[in-house]
Amino acid sequence: MARRKVIITVAQTGAFHGKEANPNIPLTPEEIAASAYDCYNAGAAIIHIHARDQEGLSTNDPKVYSAIGSGIRARCNAILQYSTAPANREGTCAEDGMRLLYDPDLVKPEMCSLDCSLIGTSWGDRTFVYEWYRPFLLKYARKMRDMGIKPELECFNPESVEDVFNVLVPAGVLEEPVSLSFVMGMDRISQGSISFSEENLDFMIKKLPKDRFVNFSTISIGAKHHVPGMAMTVLKGGGARVGMEDNIYYAPGELLKSNAQMVERAVRIIRELGMEVATPDEAREILKLGR
Repeated sequence: MARRKVIITVAQTGAFHGKEANPNIPLTPEEIAASAYDCYNAGAAIIHIHARDQEGLSTNDPKVYSAIGSGIRARCNAILQYSTAPANREGTCAEDGMRLLYDPDLVKPEMCSLDCSLIGTSWGDRTFVYEWYRPFLLKYARKMRDMGIKPELECFNPESVEDVFNVLVPAGVLEEPVSLSFVMGMDRISQGSISFSEENLDFMIKKLPKDRFVNFSTISIGAKHHVPGMAMTVLKGGGARVGMEDNIYYAPGELLKSNAQMVERAVRIIRELGMEVATPDEAREILKLGR
């Protein structure tokens, strides 16, 4: 009997913490591309990408995304998955995150994130609401479909999972199979976001339709839940998501030396659980990319 192939996604850099939290987090396009190549060699199939400007601040500049994307593509055939979340800086809005979709010179990814929740986040001295309303989701799911980009639907709570299958799927804006991530553990800074626990994970999984294949993973945030959340999700039929966007520690009090270090751990866990790691091309076949 063939072993199930598990897709590993690595999120190397997020929109919040930087080198002040872990000096090994990659921020420049060259650092991110080099780290992505190490993660690819370690076993990652998908590279989830956030961009930073020359000062190391979160940005939605399409040129920076293209620099990262071209740098990765020059090194390997990992799947590029750009984040479309608005940059973590004063004055941004949901539409800013979609700037890259309108750049004619964009190094086009095969996937982009599409956040499906209304949440309020407090970071530093800022409190802001992500305006990911249903009309916004329908508009950009349709645009991604028309561009041949598969959305990675990020769901911060049970209601947003229901929106995917009760609103987006019936509207015909998503190509099968649906690819979805449960974002769990943002509750410490984001109102409207579910905490991580196995009970909550099971509840989110039960929201998925039983009559269709859904590729899902869990973005389990923070050192306490990162590895258990990844391993539980794999055991329950999902993929593996790791990386310094979600967690900067390898063990309590021990900072990660690289993103590849966490990918290597995920590979070991997947194989010990009797499964195999999907290559980028195998992940493309599972997700039906480019069709």
